Amino acid sequence: MSRIALVDDDRNILTSVAMTLEAEGFQVETYNDGQAALDGFSKKLPDMAVFDIKMPRMDGMDLLQRVRQKSSMPVIFLTSKDDEIDEVLGLRMGADDYVKKPFSQRLLVERIRTLLRRQEVVESDIVGDAEETKLMERGNLTMDPMRHSVQWKGRDVALTVTEFLLLQALAQRPGFVKSRDQLMDVAYDDQVYVDDRTIDSHIKRLRKKMRIADADFSAIETLYGVGYRYNEE
Repeated sequence: MSRIALVDDDRNILTSVAMTLEAEGFQVETYNDGQAALDGFSKKLPDMAVFDIKMPRMDGMDLLQRVRQKSSMPVIFLTSKDDEIDEVLGLRMGADDYVKKPFSQRLLVERIRTLLRRQEVVESDIVGDAEETKLMERGNLTMDPMRHSVQWKGRDVALTVTEFLLLQALAQRPGFVKSRDQLMDVAYDDQVYVDDRTIDSHIKRLRKKMRIADADFSAIETLYGVGYRYNEE
C-alpha cells in the first residue's frame, strides 16, 4: 500500500482528498503546513507527496527545497488558477507535476498513479532484457536504471523520476531529435495532458543539475520549434 502525504492549509481539501485516496487503496498522511510535514518526513518519508504552494510557516516551495536535499520522491504541486509563475518555478525546483485548483479529484488520483508507476519502473530490482533496464553509457554519461543512479564524468547527479526518464529517453539515441510530444509520452500516461512548458521546465532543471557536476555540460541541445537532442560528448 503506497503512502501519500497531503500538505495543504485548507482542511476541506485535506479531508476530501484523503477520503478519495483512501477509497482508492492508498495510505494517507495529512499536514496543514510545510513545517509540520517536514517534521513528519524526518521520521519516515512517504512514497510520494502532494504540496500546496501557499501555506503558513513554510510554503510548498521551501518544503520542496528541503525535501530535495535528501530525497527524489515524486512530488505534485497544487497551484492556484493564475499562478503560472509558481508552476514553472516549482518544476524548475524539482517538482514532478502540478495540478491547478480547483481540480478534479479523479485527475489528481490519475496523476498520483502515473508517478507511482514511473517510480516503480525506475526503482524495480527485477533485472530484465528491456533497453530501459540496462546500464547505459554515452560518453561522459553513465545511467543505471536498476539503481536510479546517474553519473557525469564520474560525479553523481541526483535526478527526480521525471528528469531521469527524460534524460534516458534522449540519451538512448544520441543525435536523434525527440519532440516534446514524444518526451511527454515518456514521462506521462496517455490520459494525462501536460503542455510544452512542463517539459521545457523539466529539461531546464535537468540541465541545471548536470551543470552543477560540470559547468561545461552541453549534451542536451534545444532545437527550437522541434524538440531536444542528446549529443554524445
